[in-house]
Amino acid sequence: METRLNLHASPLAPKLIKHLVSANKVVTDSTVPFATLELVKIRASQINGCGGCLDMHTKDAAAAGESAVRLALVAAWRDVNVYTEAERAALALAEEGTRLADGSGVGDEVWANAAKHFDDDQLVALVTQIALINAFNRLNVITRQVGGDYTPGQFA
Repeated sequence: METRLNLHASPLAPKLIKHLVSANKVVTDSTVPFATLELVKIRASQINGCGGCLDMHTKDAAAAGESAVRLALVAAWRDVNVYTEAERAALALAEEGTRLADGSGVGDEVWANAAKHFDDDQLVALVTQIALINAFNRLNVITRQVGGDYTPGQFA
């Protein structure tokens, strides 16, 4: 696959992306566990087929101590026993929040389950994380950014 547009060479792209990164920093500084946020980013990126984001977030999660088993099983989270109930609620929210066009949005049951595990500020952080990773996925997929060369912490 050939990249359509070099976002790093564009004078405009870094100006725009820095605002997304700043918003992401607010989410990362929330009380939602880092592992949960990374799992959400990984699952949305799997759904959207974003190799660049999958490369980044699986490597960042592994560098932070996430197990290879949990990283390998994200796509099958419903059928495995390696995630907490809170993580499962966040993954369900991420899936429905990513697949808005496939149905009726985020269902009441999914929202209620997430609300059992996360307070209002954490829900704001999770919803924002889902929106941000979907924005990054779209930037990368539309412009065909290639994954595979990311080094953990590269953009810190």
